Amino acid sequence: MPAKLATRAPAKVNLSLRVLCRRADGYHELDSLVAFAGVGDELSLSPGEPAGVQIAGPFAAGLSTGPDNLVLKAERALHEEIAGLRSGRFHLVKRLPVASGIGGGSADAAAALRLLARHNDLPLVHPALLAAAGRVGADVPVCLEARARVMAGIGERLGSPLRPPRLFALLVNPGVAVETAAVFRALGLQPGQGHVGGSQAFSAQEASPATAAVLIAALAASGNDLEAPARRVAPVIDEVLSALSALPNCRLARMSGSGATCFALFDDCRASAEAGKLLAHGQPDWWVKPTVLR
Repeated sequence: MPAKLATRAPAKVNLSLRVLCRRADGYHELDSLVAFAGVGDELSLSPGEPAGVQIAGPFAAGLSTGPDNLVLKAERALHEEIAGLRSGRFHLVKRLPVASGIGGGSADAAAALRLLARHNDLPLVHPALLAAAGRVGADVPVCLEARARVMAGIGERLGSPLRPPRLFALLVNPGVAVETAAVFRALGLQPGQGHVGGSQAFSAQEASPATAAVLIAALAASGNDLEAPARRVAPVIDEVLSALSALPNCRLARMSGSGATCFALFDDCRASAEAGKLLAHGQPDWWVKPTVLR
C-alpha cells in the first residue's frame, strides 16, 4: 500500500483588501494582496483506505466529517474533473480557528487537492486542479500553491507569485466566529453598485520591495475595506486592534479577510514573540500566534 502523504495548510493573511463593487450576480469583486503564515493546519492522505476524513486538533470540535466538509468537497470536485482519480482517507489536524478570516477551510481544501495531485502525478498547474479549486470556494485557488500574490475578481484571477520580504507578525483571534456573508451584508452594497472610497490596490512591484520596512509603509497607506463592517458585526474586533496597536514596537495592526483574526507587524521575530507573550498574558482566552508571513 502506498505510503501516507502529508502537507501543511498554512493560514492565508490578507495584507490589504479592496472591495471594488458588487456584481449583478451578487458576488463582490475584490483586489487583495495575500501572504501565507508559518502556522497552519496539517492534512494527510492514506491511499487505499476507505474514503472520508478524520479530524483532530485544538479546533476540531464541531467540525463536520460529512459531505459538507471542505476537504471532501475538494475531493469530489476533482473526481468530477478526472475520471478514475485515486484517493483514500484524509486525516486533518485543525490548528487554525474556524470562520476567522485566515482561510482555514480554504487552506484545508487546497491541501487536499495538493495531496490528490501528488498521489495522481498531477502538476499543480493542471487545469482540473484549478477548476476544482474554484468550484469549492473563492479563496481555494490562491491557497493551492500558498504563495504570496495579488488575487482579484472573486478569487479566480491570480497574479504571478511574488517574493516579498519576510514580515514578522502576530496573529490574534478573540475566539469569535464571524460569518463572511454577514460582513458583506453589513458593507451594504447593492447589486451593480461600486464601492466608493475604498483602499488602494497593490501592484506587483509595490508588493515586492527590497525591505520589509518599505512594504509595511506601503501597507499602512492601504487598508481592509471589510474591517469597518466586520467591526459592526463583531465589536470585539475593535478591542483586538486596539490591543495590537498598543503593543511595543507594533508597526501596523489590521484585520485579515472578513475577520475576526487580526495581525500586527514587527521589525523582527524577537519583537513579535515578546509582544505575543505580553498579549497572551493579558488575554489568555485569545488565540495568539507569533509567525512569519511570506
